[in-house]
Amino acid sequence: MNRLKYISIVALILFSTTLIMAQGTTPQDPIGQSDDRRVITTAVPFLTITPDARAGAMGDAGVATTPDANAVYWNPAKLAFINNDVGFSLSYTPWLGKIINDMSITYLSGYYKFTKEQAVAVSMKYFDLGEIFFRDGEGNSTGDFNPREVAFDATYSRMLSQKLGVGITARYIHSNLTGNFSSPNPTTGADARPGNSVAADIAVYYNKDLLLSGTNSNLALGAVISNIGSKLTYSDENNRDFIPTNLRLGSAFTTNLDPYNKLTFALDFNKLLVPSPQEDGSEKDESLLNGIFGSFGDAQGGGSEELKEVTVSAGAEYWYNDTFAARVGYFLESEEKGNRKYLTMGLGFRYQVFGVDFAYLIPKEQEHPLAETLRFTLLFNFEKKNQEEQSVTD
Repeated sequence: MNRLKYISIVALILFSTTLIMAQGTTPQDPIGQSDDRRVITTAVPFLTITPDARAGAMGDAGVATTPDANAVYWNPAKLAFINNDVGFSLSYTPWLGKIINDMSITYLSGYYKFTKEQAVAVSMKYFDLGEIFFRDGEGNSTGDFNPREVAFDATYSRMLSQKLGVGITARYIHSNLTGNFSSPNPTTGADARPGNSVAADIAVYYNKDLLLSGTNSNLALGAVISNIGSKLTYSDENNRDFIPTNLRLGSAFTTNLDPYNKLTFALDFNKLLVPSPQEDGSEKDESLLNGIFGSFGDAQGGGSEELKEVTVSAGAEYWYNDTFAARVGYFLESEEKGNRKYLTMGLGFRYQVFGVDFAYLIPKEQEHPLAETLRFTLLFNFEKKNQEEQSVTD
């Protein structure tokens, strides 16, 4: 369905950069800023939206869970530990479907293990913001446009030992919110063009098999710094915004209850490594590295506010015979930093090379923009006939 919106270029860009913070706003506080609320905003926030149904059902936890094709997003270091040799995944999420019916996120990823300890992967994340109609100050139609954003990734992952692995991802980001727009009034208007950026992820993954009370278990730990990259602009070099550089720390504990039943508990912590808003709501004009390192101590409220900038994702996953899965999770964010709080749940199924996952989101607040968010994922995994045997882990 087409939606008629009276928007300026600035309003549209603001919409994109604050959309992910929607559940922390009120009518009197439309962008989430108030005397006691300083929400961190960045360009291209779609990069931080969970793309797949498995992690989406576990409260957005995925840094240290067992690897699959979606590890390109969560932790590229996990890919070298994947049991299969070739695989790909396709995920689809109708975004903000409670209030809009033509906005969606599509995620496609694939991997290839060319030795027992090395893997490469590629992925694409596409954010379709739906069709928007433009009107001038007198209400006359000036055309329509379909804003969209996309990120392309290339990943390399390597096992350093049977327990430790590292990974790196290179990313190209393209954000086209208005097309090439020129204001009819050069004195008071604003020109806009698509924004572009390049970024990288660095990651580490550790896992160790355990024997606890006679039960086979596994402990996994992961750390990722994602979207380390150049600022993005929609106009000129004097108006550049940080992209969402993010630190993820995660753990996962898996225990085999018996030969048929397996249970995993996962816990992730996330923090944006960009400058915190100042007391008046403005953003610091920092360099990339200063923004990253300064983000640990630049909040106006000191250490207590820095801790509030950390989001928590907790989830559990149950498998029966490695065929049927049930998942549940919870996501928690401080009220002062966006106020996202929601329960998630989902199901999974695996049969031979095929897999399917489903996730459903239930926000704490009623009539919330994220209410009833659905995620769907299809997975395919294949074995090579002749796998190279030599490995640094042998």
